[in-house]
Amino acid sequence: MALDELKSAIPDFAKDLKLNLGSVIGNSDLPKQQLWGTVLACAIASRSPKVLRELEPEAKANLSPEAYTAAKSAAAVMAMNNVFYRTRHLLSDPEYGTLRAGLRMNVIGNPGVEKVDFELWSLAVSAINGCGQCLDSHEQVLRKAGVDRETIQEALKVASVIQAVGVTLDAEAVLAE
Repeated sequence: MALDELKSAIPDFAKDLKLNLGSVIGNSDLPKQQLWGTVLACAIASRSPKVLRELEPEAKANLSPEAYTAAKSAAAVMAMNNVFYRTRHLLSDPEYGTLRAGLRMNVIGNPGVEKVDFELWSLAVSAINGCGQCLDSHEQVLRKAGVDRETIQEALKVASVIQAVGVTLDAEAVLAE
């Protein structure tokens, strides 16, 4: 199991990450598609080759082809949106917020899976990328669709642990060179 291999690669000083990785993936209350779509989208967003290599095969095995593609699409479109909307929000000139974005994001309207699943994956990627405006937007869509805070928090926990594991393993690889 790739998850076990990933956990075994985590150094002793980051034991909490090892425990949390097993918990947020192995003991998640999220339905399988929501969980593994979140895992895949966050593994991509983490930018960690090791994390992506280890988690992608299991995600692919647990997702339909449509969900697998949609999770990758969520990571891709949010990589763009998070930079654009975070930057526009951070600029002190509020006029940027009134300008038309003019960016294609058709996949958000037709992701090929349940809208709630895609929104959850987009929210998790936005947490990794640190876009408050996107976090608020996706959280509001999820809450209006009846998704409870506990479900949203589960996705955020997956995002935070995957990101931390990626940072830790990538740093250790650099230090070992």
